[in-house]
Amino acid sequence: MRAIVIDKDGVAVRTDYPEPRPANGESIVKVALAGICGTDLELARGYMNYRGVPGHEFVGRVVESAESSLIGRRVVGEINAACGRCRACARDLGRHCPNRTVLGILGRDGAMAEHFVLPNRNLFVVPDSVSDEAAVFVEPIAAAYEIFEQHPIPRDSRILVIGDGRLGALVASVFRSEDYDVRIAGHHREKLSRLAELGFATSHERELDDLYDVVVDCTASSAGFQRAVELVRPRGLLILKSTAADGANLNLAPLVINEITVLGSRCGRFAPALAALDARKIDPTPLISATYPLEDAARAFEAAAAPSNFKVLIRPT
Repeated sequence: MRAIVIDKDGVAVRTDYPEPRPANGESIVKVALAGICGTDLELARGYMNYRGVPGHEFVGRVVESAESSLIGRRVVGEINAACGRCRACARDLGRHCPNRTVLGILGRDGAMAEHFVLPNRNLFVVPDSVSDEAAVFVEPIAAAYEIFEQHPIPRDSRILVIGDGRLGALVASVFRSEDYDVRIAGHHREKLSRLAELGFATSHERELDDLYDVVVDCTASSAGFQRAVELVRPRGLLILKSTAADGANLNLAPLVINEITVLGSRCGRFAPALAALDARKIDPTPLISATYPLEDAARAFEAAAAPSNFKVLIRPT
């Protein structure tokens, strides 16, 4: 089959990649759309020394499964394939299973291909009201909703999202959908203007001089982290929502002095994200900057890395 592959030479397209073979309890999904996110860009740059097919944001249709009710259904899927036997799994924390594989990231080929496999328990049927272009955003929207599962946030909190890219925009969308006072800060004037046109309150991060109850760092940079620390009030909440391959020299003294709570936040459950899309509380489709055929993988990754773009999609067929 055709697939995008990350190897020692970077991103390439193969036309002879082996078709996936499902294990017991797994289904084969034919991909309709896949999204390129910051993690995919980091993997292409060498993060985790990943080798294989990337892609963990997708919508597709089940074409083969022992679970007959899934065949032909349009699905999205949670990306952590847990063992189901360890202590983390017993606590319903398969996202932290030490034996897990992770779609397109760790030990499991991803969705930037014609077909791939996931466990049936990871698959969620997409409501008819949700388009493919919206459904491909379920994974990052679910990651944003994870914040509410991890930590109570009072409704009158003032929220600042640092980072004017695709992740920051989606996190801000979720807060807005839940009636929070949220502002997006960044340093790309063009992106901030586009976000303002979508109804978001925006600011250039260097022009902020106020402090916020909750600051969400979506920058994937040490400089962004330091700026986030500067903007959270004493005894406020700092949420780290992005990963980066590069290390950083960090001054953690302000976190102690100001008694800041730091919350790492990663993957989330899909049910809240699908419910929000079904209820039309969130419309992520204006964030789509471009869609490329699978054969144009190099151009697609280049576009996804461009500061002026939000979400770039790949259409395998």
